[in-house]
Amino acid sequence: MLKKLALFLSALLLLSACSQGDYAKLKISATTWVGYSPLFYAKEKGWLDGLNIKLLHVVSLSENMYLFQAGNADAYVGTQYEYSLLSETDPTLMPVMMFDRSYGGDIIMSNVSLEELRFTTEPIDAYLEMDSINSTLLADFLSHYGLQDKKLNYINQDQANLSGLQAKALSRPSLLITYTPYNIQLAKQGFKEIASTKDGLGLLVVDALFTREATLHQHRQQFEGLKQLVDDATEVLQRDPHEFYATVKPYMLEVSYEEFLRSLDDIIWINKQISTDLRIRMQQADFPIRGLI
Repeated sequence: MLKKLALFLSALLLLSACSQGDYAKLKISATTWVGYSPLFYAKEKGWLDGLNIKLLHVVSLSENMYLFQAGNADAYVGTQYEYSLLSETDPTLMPVMMFDRSYGGDIIMSNVSLEELRFTTEPIDAYLEMDSINSTLLADFLSHYGLQDKKLNYINQDQANLSGLQAKALSRPSLLITYTPYNIQLAKQGFKEIASTKDGLGLLVVDALFTREATLHQHRQQFEGLKQLVDDATEVLQRDPHEFYATVKPYMLEVSYEEFLRSLDDIIWINKQISTDLRIRMQQADFPIRGLI
């Protein structure tokens, strides 16, 4: 109870120290991903209001990029893949704060077994968000299991559309590249997990908040305040997961409390501490960490 009161007072002091009038509006876009749920918790609790931050809820990682490129979002949350694409044309792009590392949360699902995929002579339909980490995950999967010579039909679909597929309705062997919590609904619709960032695939996937250097300087206090709120929300999740789930449930599709808890096993929180080994892997992947809040 004392910890809960202290956390509440911490957030209250942060918000009471400022008002919307103190800051220019800061727009951040985020997808439905369990690793971003602290943002939605902060939004639902009204914590973002005092910092004049507007959280935009989108359905795909590529939509995140398009909003940012078009100037409709000042920052976005995503993986190092989207960062690598955008930084090619905008070298001032940088990660501001870390959220999590995928540890099973990025998933390959199929309507057939891995063995059937190996021996099929039919083309394989691959459903994925093309301009996202999904593409890297699929390439890693094909290489790891010796399927790179198979004929693939690439079908670009965001997760909202992809999650409506039914395994029995697909006439050909199919691959679905998805992430939690969308995999929960797909499993109910007959698809089986055949690989993930926990089992079988060693691909590094980390999630962060990205913005331009000039935007960071302009909104530095808001980003620092947001970092504290995300840390506070993560503490609530660890201490009182049921209350946290009840707050973010509108953003978590049709995921039950038990399913939500299981999805947390698919990520590792790195918002407060990044291990030495992970720092080395991120540096090897040309992921800058020097300027993180």
